[in-house]
Amino acid sequence: MARYTGPKEKIERRLGERLGIKGERGAGPKAAVVRRPYPPGQHGPSHRPRKVSEFGTQLKAKQKVRAMYRLTEAPLKRIVKDSLALRTSTSPFVTVIRALESRLDNVVFRMGLAQSRDQARQLVSHGHITLNGKRAKTPSIHVRVGDVIGVVERSRALPYFATFAPRWFAKATPPTWLAVDKAAVTATVKAEPVPEESGVQTPDVQSIIEYYSR
Repeated sequence: MARYTGPKEKIERRLGERLGIKGERGAGPKAAVVRRPYPPGQHGPSHRPRKVSEFGTQLKAKQKVRAMYRLTEAPLKRIVKDSLALRTSTSPFVTVIRALESRLDNVVFRMGLAQSRDQARQLVSHGHITLNGKRAKTPSIHVRVGDVIGVVERSRALPYFATFAPRWFAKATPPTWLAVDKAAVTATVKAEPVPEESGVQTPDVQSIIEYYSR
């Protein structure tokens, strides 16, 4: 699957806000968006805000959510289209956020095993993560209530899980819809993802829905 491999902090500078792309570094004072709070490029320092059109607002919202969840165009479009096609009383905003948050790579990130979604995706695609006791290698799998996410037994001896991950896993605060067992290094999905805990704003999702509804 195609994925963005270019400079990640340039995305945050271009959009003008932190998106958690670089994990711990992106949250600290050394983040590029803090040290250079202007768009990248030759004319960045002298950049003057312009009036943004409705389409520009929709496009920026799409780029922001794509960058946050590390998605390409096709998966995000599919998630939005599928959410709009559902015949339920749940609002499209809620269904879109739940679909994004319930991806396996995002759950690995939310439980604290990775500092970024890129890192979480790599853990899944390299076969280090289990779903209900079975190895899962597809980051886009959607978890359900009752599912248990863990680490492959033989992977636990690797330096990443034995030495590095414990540093941030112990301090991680998971969302309320995940029950994390720090000792067993597992997480159980105990409820549907809570949109308010996602960090995505309602206007952004509404703009994305309007963008794909054109």
